[in-house]
Amino acid sequence: MMSDFLIMAALIVTAAFFWQLRNMAELSRIFAEQACGKQKVQLLAIAMESARPSLGGHTGLCWRAKFMFEFSTDGINQYQAHIYMHGKRVTKIDWPIFPEPEWFDAPMSKGKFGGCGTKTSCDSGKCH
Repeated sequence: MMSDFLIMAALIVTAAFFWQLRNMAELSRIFAEQACGKQKVQLLAIAMESARPSLGGHTGLCWRAKFMFEFSTDGINQYQAHIYMHGKRVTKIDWPIFPEPEWFDAPMSKGKFGGCGTKTSCDSGKCH
């Protein structure tokens, strides 16, 4: 009778830890999509690299996990970055050095500091 209880308790704890890891994986994907949107790069893939039990979080026991995600700046080259999580909280994100993506809708310079003051003076070749 006691062994049945221990087996059931072990199964429930294992299922709870698995559920928590799946929840962390979904949260890391959402965070990676938001981070890639801010950097204006394309998210390609995300995967968990490592996870280990840790103390902290809302329930006392949680996971400390590292996720790797791949992104592209131009659709050809791909780069890897890492997301570190403790429970449901993102502790840090490590971005590699990558070239800034080129966009057709880049802001145009206005005023005296980015180029000519007015369109007519730029067309004539004379800047203020």
